[in-house]
Amino acid sequence: MSRWGLTIPLTGVPLTAHRELVEQLPDLGYTDAWTAETAGTDAFTPLVLASQWAPQLRLGTAIVPVYTRGPGLLAMQAATVAELAPGRFVLGIGASSPVIVSNWNAASFEEPFARSRDTLRFLRSALAGEKVTEKYETFAVSKFRLERPADPPPSIMLAALRPGMLRLAAREADGAITNWLAASDVPQVRSVVGPDVELAARIFVCPTEDAEAARGLGRMLISSYLTVPVYAAFHDWLGRGEALAPMHEAWAAGDRQKANQVIPDAVVDELVIHGSVESCREQVQSYVDNGLTTPIIALLPTGGDPFEQVRGLAPR
Repeated sequence: MSRWGLTIPLTGVPLTAHRELVEQLPDLGYTDAWTAETAGTDAFTPLVLASQWAPQLRLGTAIVPVYTRGPGLLAMQAATVAELAPGRFVLGIGASSPVIVSNWNAASFEEPFARSRDTLRFLRSALAGEKVTEKYETFAVSKFRLERPADPPPSIMLAALRPGMLRLAAREADGAITNWLAASDVPQVRSVVGPDVELAARIFVCPTEDAEAARGLGRMLISSYLTVPVYAAFHDWLGRGEALAPMHEAWAAGDRQKANQVIPDAVVDELVIHGSVESCREQVQSYVDNGLTTPIIALLPTGGDPFEQVRGLAPR
């Protein structure tokens, strides 16, 4: 069964003001509410609220960085939300980016593949209630045991872009979470993880028929994200390296304005959904049709009523 998710909280909407909408999501056809963690809300608190507002929803983090909390604290927070939403919480973890990890959180961004793998393995044991004493490649834990392990333990999904991390997600996690891809890219990613693994993706949706406004916002987002080395490598693998090369050259030269200008319309239109609400909903569905299990809508601000837009984007 395909799922249908929404990223919360919505931009510009106070966290407590989400109750009215979140309570309606299951009746609208949404199955999931997912959070992110950059420099806004933390990933867990909105899900604590949602667990009480809409007990039918599956809740997920997409994603929590593996560097910005100690392994034990990460397990504690995951177990807490899992206790509030028994069998309905998915812990999505990932390497994040050097900006978030090092520049903003004073942690060392080293060996992202190994750190993600080691954190995943630790969490598997810890969230099962085991006492963990283990020397992993990237950290060591001695005699850690959760005082309140959740029953059942939460699922764990791994943020993954390229084949190595995608294969790790398929092999050791309960699914893969990806980001910044077009509907036409889904089969390439699916071919790596296999047919039976849950594949989730955050999809940026800008419901406006002002194409130039949507593309302007999309360009700013694309130049901010896809110049990060891991995303640049992801899009090289997907086949957009040549189309994005002028953006990378301008960005490296320090010309942010030019970097935005040289992103082709075709690339923006592939990566940022825009148009009428009905058209946007159909474009989200195209990801599902191409093999995505769980679309996670990230609503971009347009000046319209975001609650009405979320209602309009509900699955049909």
